[in-house]
Amino acid sequence: MVFVSGGTFWMGSDEHYPEEAPAHPVIVDGFWIDATPVTNRDFAAFVDATGYVTTAEIAPNAADYPGAMPEMLRPASLVFTQPDRPVPLDNIGYWWDYRFEADWRHPLGPGSSIEGLENHPVVHVSYDDVLAYAKWAGKSLATEAEWEMAARGGLDRAEFAWGHELMPDGQPMANTWQGNFPSENLLEDGYLRTSPVDAFPANGYGIFDMIGNVWEWTSDYFAAAHEVVTTKPCCAPRNPQGAARERSFDPAQPEIPIPRKVLKGGSHLCAPNYCRRYRPAARHAQPIDTSTSHVGFRCVVRPVDDTAA
Repeated sequence: MVFVSGGTFWMGSDEHYPEEAPAHPVIVDGFWIDATPVTNRDFAAFVDATGYVTTAEIAPNAADYPGAMPEMLRPASLVFTQPDRPVPLDNIGYWWDYRFEADWRHPLGPGSSIEGLENHPVVHVSYDDVLAYAKWAGKSLATEAEWEMAARGGLDRAEFAWGHELMPDGQPMANTWQGNFPSENLLEDGYLRTSPVDAFPANGYGIFDMIGNVWEWTSDYFAAAHEVVTTKPCCAPRNPQGAARERSFDPAQPEIPIPRKVLKGGSHLCAPNYCRRYRPAARHAQPIDTSTSHVGFRCVVRPVDDTAA
């Protein structure tokens, strides 16, 4: 793990997606954070020690999903599938497949495996899954503020974790998407899907993979914008912990009140023409019961840990 000293930094952005606003100062106490995302090797050790079964390996309960078709209530997870032609960007159904028997051991579904991917980030993990791992490891999940401070690597208010250019001198600094998402991937970074967690340079704090590769769970409930009490550094909130649980429900699905948590960092599917969230300020809502092929996590340890995971 890497120690991130406490201090004040500017969180969020007023220049990109509305949920990132407003930019505001935040005070964060020092904490330790995993130098890389949790890998398949790490997660396998946890499962071997505990016998844990992930959400994606369990059939959903019909009572939790009113109106769901019975034939869909099987163990499954979301897998990215690249279309063979340009498609409209307003319908994620063109590239996401709800695939039966896809899980952390079988990231592309039946017949796939994590052999050779031991040093890649574990994926297809729900919020309950990452909490279980964190408890077993004696750690917690980062708050959004902790995560963003760590991702910035000391470059306060820089657009990217490494400076102000996405690809300085044409050099990929993270595993993101080059080309027109979702049908054209130029592979300038060398990876079609996930990459080893140390494949790209560490940031200024010596932390790897905070941007790209996989989105990462945080402990904060999601709200449509940052809840800010003040924009004065002298009165900045200290160790903020996000929105209230009820505010995180998806207004587009009022019949299914499933809380959503904040994801950070973007993934290998973030592209200039779609989801420009390969930045420390970027954030995304994820239902706590949902796992995908591009979401993982890492953990933190606080010197005095009074923040629930």
